[in-house]
Amino acid sequence: MNPTELRASIPALERCTYFNTGASGPTPRPVVDAATSFLERHAFDAPAGDGPYAVAWDAIAAAREIVASHIGTDAANVAFTRSTADGVNMVAGAIDWQPGDVVVRTDLEHPAGTLPWDRLADTHDIEVRVLETDAGRLDMADVKDAVADARLVSLSSLTWTHGTRLPVADVVDVAHDAGAQVLVDAVQSVGQHPVDVTEWGADFVAAAGHKWLLGIWGGGFLYVDPDAYDRLRQTRIGYRSIEDPGADGYEYYPGARRFEVGTTSPVPYVGLANAIETVEAVGLDTIQTRVERLTDRLKDGLGDRLLSPREYESGLVTFTANDPEVTVERLAAEGIVIRSLPHPEAVRASVHAFNTADDIDRLLDAL
Repeated sequence: MNPTELRASIPALERCTYFNTGASGPTPRPVVDAATSFLERHAFDAPAGDGPYAVAWDAIAAAREIVASHIGTDAANVAFTRSTADGVNMVAGAIDWQPGDVVVRTDLEHPAGTLPWDRLADTHDIEVRVLETDAGRLDMADVKDAVADARLVSLSSLTWTHGTRLPVADVVDVAHDAGAQVLVDAVQSVGQHPVDVTEWGADFVAAAGHKWLLGIWGGGFLYVDPDAYDRLRQTRIGYRSIEDPGADGYEYYPGARRFEVGTTSPVPYVGLANAIETVEAVGLDTIQTRVERLTDRLKDGLGDRLLSPREYESGLVTFTANDPEVTVERLAAEGIVIRSLPHPEAVRASVHAFNTADDIDRLLDAL
């Protein structure tokens, strides 16, 4: 599949010029068709055939293999979630927090990566230490100082505010040397760039498929390093999270599936798997090359309004506007979809491979 074919498969693009994939991507019709077809099979055929549970678990197992392959790990290390925030909360809820424990995060995190720690500060008296950044950049000397006595470090692989790539592997090395675990929010990376969780070395990686992977809502996933379990205290439990529901007592499932507690719809994960296959059919090299070319065109047109890096790092392009919310509303009335940001107070365009040079020019003309 090439970018032109990808664009043709996305019905929403017939009605708007879309630059908000960093919030939620427009989904290709084949992804929705795959999810819809499975839903009908599960609801209409499975009860009179192999049974709804067998059909559901087989579909989830197949989807888990596809997700695991996409992020460079084994299926046993992947748990399915509803969203990135859901995965972050699963980790936050599986640690035996003690008063005074330290969580380090950056000031670039989405609320999904801030609210769980703020809540734990209220309920468990932990300390949330915020790393200040400059134009979407981390200072590694500051990181080393901040994590010296930390229990967990939480950061994004790619910032939603500036579109900058953070040095995840370097942060992981420093954090592990200090005895801290690391949780990565990778939702802005998957579908844009190759993600290999083993290269990062993080203990946990949370993401979802409804942004750059162009999947449907509800298809999230959580990677858990096999060595991370010894430092967790599971609190959630259900028949899906244990090895033998019929046994006396219980033993948690040995892999990441221990985070999945009960009956859930396979539909979002069937859609997620199909979305990953669609993105892989286009090719991440092709996606990155095209996005780099298109974002260069956009940045040239923005001039000194640009807040994101001038050189390519991602498809997220943040820039100033006199009144961000009014600008977003005005462009929406013209059929151009972007979004405003609270910090920095600016607007952001998300450029994906389905976009075109004409899309970029239309945005620049409207601005």
